[in-house]
Amino acid sequence: MMASIGEFDPLNTRVPATKIEIKKCVFSFLHASFLASTPPLSLPVVVLYLQAVGTKEWREFGRTEVIDNTRNPDFVRKFVLDFFFEEKQNLRFDVYNVDSRSCNISKHDFLGQTFCTLGEIIGSTGGRMERTLSGIPGKKCGVIILTAEELSNCRDIATMQLCANKLDKKDFFGKSDPFLVFYRSNEDGTFTICHKTEVIKNTLNPVWQSFTIPVRALCNGDYDRTVKVDVYDWDRDGSHDFIGEFTTSYRELSRGQNQFNVYEVRHNMEMVTLLSFKVESEYTFPTSLHYMSPYQMNAYAMALKAVGEIIQDYDSDKLFPAYGFGAKLPPDGKISHAFPLNGDNENPNCVGIEGVLETYFQSLRAVQLYGPTNFAPVINKVANCAAEITDGSQYFVLLMITDGVISDMVQTKEAVVNAAALPLSIIIVGVGPAEFDAMEELDGDEVRVSSRGRLAERDIVQFVPFRDYIDRSGNQVLSMARLAKDVLAEIPDQLLSFMKSRGIEPRPALSSSPLPHSHKHHQY
Repeated sequence: MMASIGEFDPLNTRVPATKIEIKKCVFSFLHASFLASTPPLSLPVVVLYLQAVGTKEWREFGRTEVIDNTRNPDFVRKFVLDFFFEEKQNLRFDVYNVDSRSCNISKHDFLGQTFCTLGEIIGSTGGRMERTLSGIPGKKCGVIILTAEELSNCRDIATMQLCANKLDKKDFFGKSDPFLVFYRSNEDGTFTICHKTEVIKNTLNPVWQSFTIPVRALCNGDYDRTVKVDVYDWDRDGSHDFIGEFTTSYRELSRGQNQFNVYEVRHNMEMVTLLSFKVESEYTFPTSLHYMSPYQMNAYAMALKAVGEIIQDYDSDKLFPAYGFGAKLPPDGKISHAFPLNGDNENPNCVGIEGVLETYFQSLRAVQLYGPTNFAPVINKVANCAAEITDGSQYFVLLMITDGVISDMVQTKEAVVNAAALPLSIIIVGVGPAEFDAMEELDGDEVRVSSRGRLAERDIVQFVPFRDYIDRSGNQVLSMARLAKDVLAEIPDQLLSFMKSRGIEPRPALSSSPLPHSHKHHQY
């Protein structure tokens, strides 16, 4: 049999209430010192690679920002990694000089590299490790200094805006080009850069754009820890002129705009003023079932891949519309319960299951996870498509991956009852530790789903809890194969029950030369 599988894979993007406790470390590149062999105008960037446990393949985790015209850069960007005491986590740091606009790192000049483990950095005195760079035969490549600090559990983010007036004129021609550099104080009395504002050109009275920063990055959860702010005048050659500095703290900043948050930069009435300050809770993927670890796929992705790779063989064009539900969408933060993961309402299709996975991961970075969790909108969206093709030429399978919370059970039951009359099956995979009583009720194996006195014409819902398929020996391939087998087991009978109820006969198989004595296969 052959069936075209149309609507596919709405992914529930709601933050669950359950917490996954993970110890994390943040990398600070205090600086990388490069020797005279580097180009006179250096634009260094550091690339971090993690080594996969199974394949030993090196995968890029992230890059620092590019620092203009310096051989001794202080990088602002940090890498946040999960630290597992019981595992050897191999890291590689590659340093490049950026000499083109290409995103392909191999197009840039290689300056050196070093290898270490996350445990080595954490175990170093004060969490600070200095390593010599190597990788260019016969050359001294310089030194990189790595620091690690355990992040506090503070998950708030702060948004603030500052301005200044009467800044010192540093440029011979024109006025100054000022910018601010924020530093967090460390336990040992040193400072680590945590933010740079943009440069405001040709002014002594700049108003910088508001910016957002995690509170843990600003003070690591210690509200009274010193925050130092330097004021600079930007120069094209990288030798920025120091205008002055002031110190504050998160607790002081959180008072907002008042007389306490007007800071004297020098003794000649140069002032920096806090214009606004607000704090919001930050919902991050490490506290979510959607969290993307560099070491393995999350439960949503594993379930999607396990089921999708099998059913995609029965789809002729390998194009899968993919939807999310339970998120605020950019740019206006509107809540949606049936949005295309690729952001294209006209064409929500993804190419193959790999395309769906890629779009899912991209969507996680673009939307804000949000409740409530409504199932009915996306079921109805798929049902509307199935209702347009009821001649048996296509059969739709909707895969829903959810944490089990459902806010519109009454509407969802009605949607399922209506969909039971259409060429449609619904697979629900429940992820996480929640109770799935509502999902069991929708399954209808024991009691057929009903709505307002109407029974569903067919049983079209198959539900399985993902946790039942976690192989204790760690064999994910085997456990995901069992998952796919169980959720797909009822699909053939559900397809046949629809065809029989509509009196649709299988079409004869296409054959260039009839074989009268053989059994012919049929397709719908």
